[in-house]
Amino acid sequence: MFKDKVLLITGGTGSFGNAMLKGFLNSDLKEIRIFSRDEKKQEDMRIEFKNDKLNFVIGDIRDFKSINLAMQGVDFVFHAAALKQVPSCEFFPMQAVQTNIQGAENVLEAAAVNNVQKVVVLSTDKAVYPINAMGISKAMMEKLAVSKARDPRVKKIDAVYTATRYGNVMCSRGSIIPLFIKQIKEGKPLTITNPEMTRFMMSLGDSVDLVMYAFLNGNAGDIFVQKSPGATIEVLAKALIELFEANNEVSIIGERHAEKLYETLCSKEEMSKAEDLGLFYRIPADFRDLNYTKYLQEDGPKLVNEEYNSHNTKRLSVGELKELLLTLDYVKDELKSM
Repeated sequence: MFKDKVLLITGGTGSFGNAMLKGFLNSDLKEIRIFSRDEKKQEDMRIEFKNDKLNFVIGDIRDFKSINLAMQGVDFVFHAAALKQVPSCEFFPMQAVQTNIQGAENVLEAAAVNNVQKVVVLSTDKAVYPINAMGISKAMMEKLAVSKARDPRVKKIDAVYTATRYGNVMCSRGSIIPLFIKQIKEGKPLTITNPEMTRFMMSLGDSVDLVMYAFLNGNAGDIFVQKSPGATIEVLAKALIELFEANNEVSIIGERHAEKLYETLCSKEEMSKAEDLGLFYRIPADFRDLNYTKYLQEDGPKLVNEEYNSHNTKRLSVGELKELLLTLDYVKDELKSM
């Protein structure tokens, strides 16, 4: 299905784009377009990969003209461009709106205009029961993707627009593991917001697997979630201290702006209709129209009392988390440098 096709990755110079490229450079794709506004990162990737299959496009998803031009001739889109830092979005919510909502709409509309066959948008656990600007903006992005899947232009060509939702990606830019390792190497206390705070533990490879699963198995409007283990921030700090054979102290600094004690990947409402696919959940879209009176439900709603979150998923011990951390290239490289 990839032979002579064109893939566009928005925000392609980020952690996800780099991880995805490693799996696609040897595929039958004719072209991979990296769309972003960071010319320095594009130049770094150009030098690192040295591959004629790559085409780098400078542009901003906030600017419809630039993304529409980049979308011409594209068959598949992975939409990863976003503002992802919770505190930053909390202080500058209109920036989150312009990138994560309006920018996403520009990407989706450009895909519809250019008859793109498959689109996968990347979302986050923070979009479920959102309490912060980042989560709210990502929740709206999911709604836009499902809405665009209903678009007559999209349905006419049997295009498939889906979304993926995952937790914190370990060792991604701006995440907590690189910060903890930096503090360990500098002999500083590890700054913990709340020791009981839990997060899903996903690797970059997991995020790539999730997107590929959605790409290969998705129906129009689906949202996919990958089942992942969780751990407390305290366990994560202890695991890293033990791995690096350090004796750093731990300093509890309190929650940052609009942080949750735990994150949720599937709400109760979504779990009532989710399809369990083993390693994944599929949350199908509701394609009824607004005339609800013509739909009859005979057996009553299927009610579920428990959401799927980082508190009730499999909880990793210090030893189990150490084993997981040792599978990450970033951690292995940092250990070698010590």
